[in-house]
This record gives sequence, structure tokens and C-alpha cells, in this order.
Amino acid sequence: MTNSAVTYVVEGEIAVVTLNDPDHRNALSRSIREGLREAFARLDADADVRVGVLTGAGDRAFCAGANLKEMSMEAVGVPPKGYVPIVGRDVHLDKVLIAAVNGTALGGGFLLAQMADLVVAAENAVFGMPEVRVGRGAPWSVPMSRMVPQRVWMELCLLGEPITAQRAYEVGLVNAVVPVQEVMPRAMKMATTIASNAPLTVRASRQMVHLAGEMGRSAAWDVADALFEEVYRSADAQEGPTAFRDRRTPRWQGK
Repeated sequence: MTNSAVTYVVEGEIAVVTLNDPDHRNALSRSIREGLREAFARLDADADVRVGVLTGAGDRAFCAGANLKEMSMEAVGVPPKGYVPIVGRDVHLDKVLIAAVNGTALGGGFLLAQMADLVVAAENAVFGMPEVRVGRGAPWSVPMSRMVPQRVWMELCLLGEPITAQRAYEVGLVNAVVPVQEVMPRAMKMATTIASNAPLTVRASRQMVHLAGEMGRSAAWDVADALFEEVYRSADAQEGPTAFRDRRTPRWQGK
């Protein structure tokens, strides 16, 4: 990484991407936005890494959202395309991404958690969309239409008030809520489990879930069938049952 505002550390088959500006609550300054784009590109290209974990430095904030002082100085009107790198929108990422939310996740910080495949949150974390209070917008929240009921999305959009990690868990935005000191260990445990699973099946399963959210049931079935043809025809599809029969750990080849 050439940008110290975002760090990239590889631990085995897992890459930990950390927003590294705790003095400013890891707000989305230009340096953090550029660092994130560089980190996601590296994660996608790194053949030895299976899973990414995204977190924030410090114990107060995952990401407090837009850097409003910088935004005011630059008189940002309509944000240019790619202003914040969004996985699945303007950033391609063919790896599982887990958000380890260690504190406040507001606005663009909520966006970073939303675009992850799985989310582990600290008990003291809060999630919110304060854009209505500062005259900005949250078009990035459109994927929430398939994550939460309409009234929950409306509440977040219109009130601009944050919700607790527990509430986020109850409405389906978070997979687990743990004490703050356990956020990274839980996220790393999830990442390790995923990295140990059959890589072709993991990739096809992730693609299936995302694509199914964009189409009707019948079309999604057809797409899922097509996605898993490669999996069924692979050597790994034979290795899994054979390892089970022989009572040993599978030796995945990813082909």
C-alpha cells in the first residue's frame, strides 16, 4: 500500500484492510477513499487471499462517514462517480468481504458496512444515515431494499437517528454483536472458516446470493444452476465426498 490512511495486512489467506485515521474517526477523507480503492484492487488481484476483513483503527469509530470539513472546503455538489469506492457498484471484488465494525458507522461508514457480505459489530457500535440532517443524500442505501423491511429503511432515511448494534442485528443488518474486544477475533474466525471451505462453492454461493437479489425467483434459479455447473464439474466436487468418506480434511484445489 502506498497510502498510510488505509493499511493492508495479510494473515494467511485473509487480508485485513484498516481505515487508519482514528483521530478523525476514520472519516472518508480523500486519502482514505483513495486508500480504500487501492486496497480493494489489491484484494481482488491477490490470488493467495480468500477473504477480506474491513475494520477501523481505534476504539471509537469504524467510520464516521463523510469528512464534512473537507467536503465543505471542496464545495462538493453532486459527488462524482466513484467518489466513495462501492463494492458491487463501481468496484469489482470477487472475494468475500467481512466488516468488523468496531464503533460508529454513520453515512458513508454505514455504506462500507452495508456493502460487505457479512458484518460483526461491537456492542457499542451504532449505524445511521444522518444525511437528512446535513442536506446530503444516501443513494448508496438502495441495496437495503432487499436487506430490511421498507419501514425500517424509511426510519433510517427520514429520521436521521442512529440505531444500536442490537437493533441492527434484530432487523438483519448485522450477523453478530459482540464486546468490542471480540470484534476482530470473531470476524477473523468467520474469515478462517470461509477460507477453509471449497473455494469454487464459496465464490458461486456469493454470486448467487447477490444476483438473486436483482431478479425474480425463476430467473434466479436459472442463474444459480448455471453458476454451479462449474462447481459440480470440478475436482473439488469429488474431493469433498471422498474426504468425508475417508474421514480426513479436504484438500481443495480450486478447480
